[in-house]
Amino acid sequence: MCQVDEEYQEELERADGPSVSKKCVKCKEASAAVVIRAGDTYCRSCFKEYFIHKFRAMLGKNRVIFPGEKVLLAVSGGPSSCSMLSQVQEGLSQKAHKKLRFSPGIVHIDEGGAVGQSAEERQRKVSELQAVFKATGFPFLILPLEQVLDLPSSVVETALSPLEPPPSAYKAAVDRFNQTSSSDYLPPQEREEKSLPDVQKSHTQLLQQLMGSAKTLTAREDLLNTLRQHLLVHTARTEGYSKLMLGDNCTRLAIKLLTSISLGRGAQLAQDTGFSDSRYGNIISVRPMRDYSAKEIAFYNHMFNVPAVVVASLDTKTSEKASIQRLTESFVTKLQTDFPSTVSTIYRTSEKLQTACRSSSSADHSDRCLLCVCTLDTAVEKASAFQATLISEQLSQTKSLGCRNPGQSPGPVKPESAASTGQCCSSAGGEDCGRATSGGGCCSLTTETTDLKSLLCYSCQLTIRDMSSVDHLPLYILSEAQRRQRRAQMRDEISEFLLDDGDEGIYREV
Repeated sequence: MCQVDEEYQEELERADGPSVSKKCVKCKEASAAVVIRAGDTYCRSCFKEYFIHKFRAMLGKNRVIFPGEKVLLAVSGGPSSCSMLSQVQEGLSQKAHKKLRFSPGIVHIDEGGAVGQSAEERQRKVSELQAVFKATGFPFLILPLEQVLDLPSSVVETALSPLEPPPSAYKAAVDRFNQTSSSDYLPPQEREEKSLPDVQKSHTQLLQQLMGSAKTLTAREDLLNTLRQHLLVHTARTEGYSKLMLGDNCTRLAIKLLTSISLGRGAQLAQDTGFSDSRYGNIISVRPMRDYSAKEIAFYNHMFNVPAVVVASLDTKTSEKASIQRLTESFVTKLQTDFPSTVSTIYRTSEKLQTACRSSSSADHSDRCLLCVCTLDTAVEKASAFQATLISEQLSQTKSLGCRNPGQSPGPVKPESAASTGQCCSSAGGEDCGRATSGGGCCSLTTETTDLKSLLCYSCQLTIRDMSSVDHLPLYILSEAQRRQRRAQMRDEISEFLLDDGDEGIYREV
């Protein structure tokens, strides 16, 4: 046992760390060129073979993508998504040992309007991405995030998903693919690529107002991820793709897991970090890069000249404590530096997580969150932490409404609204919200009529709570919220005439 007065005269022996001068652990002949982990040293050729095999093994083990399917690759321009694009391009080449059997397409969401970039900066980034995408020969789409404002309400609805095929269906699809010429599934080289369309300044201003309505950077990042996912799913549906391939790597998923727990998304962890996500029904999101660490991807891109484009995000050049996402990222990366097994331990834990709620593919539309389209986790028992949080919130609001100024007469305080003062909510800034003149009333009045709490999961409720006004949300979200509220009200009105499952069985016996 260690003591205070104990002296250590002997020098401690330092363990020899891995060195690039050692031999490759696979071929045992060539000198190692890269050290992934302690004891895992690879030469250049073995490292490339190891990297490619891991990508093919992830797709082959899960068997979610069937031969001949159209797969949309979501490429942000970062190292992970560009490495995923390079792996797909390598797997479809003629020299590939085991070729991939799907038909890929590329989509990039330009988020420069939400970040505050100028039109020149956005066009420069788009030109760099176009050069990368054209070199692959795949059809690609570059869409501005402003298009999310014009999406239909069907985006937040779960489409009917096809029945789960039997295990023998995959082998039958492979046989059909082998009988058909492989060139029939390759993307057409002569197809016209669609570059970034013209973006109206009014749409950019509306998007910036939406992002600016979120008071914290945490809420803005969460809202941006939701809007991006909606636009990706809508693009996949309209373009005829059945799978959406994301470039989330192991490090990013470990950070996302801890962030989701901090944001109250524990019930959705299995879908947010798993290999496949079927919450949208007919569009299944897959993450084939989830076995790669950020270090492995950086080494591969550097050694084999995989191009990547640096794109600014909301948390670019921000401090470590600017948001929960940024703080979690700093915590995990710093811990990974001293303890190399941190990311892998968190990642392996996420593989074992399963949600106790109903599957998203079988839940009703009204039982899903309006933003993240996951099964609602708010339908819990009274003796739960969620109900205790709601009671505390109600008591806090009641106490704040009962507060008075020193010279005020007794009685509860009534908050002044735009209707009582006769002014618009934006009149303090010298500008009108634009709804009072059109006969629609002030925007603060419509906020009260649209209660989104009952339609959101716990995490999305926290995001909406950090927004100054929900009226800045896209129209497809607000219209879907009103439709669900009307249906719920109608169901309550006719609830006396509806039969439960048990009652239906009784009447059948009679």
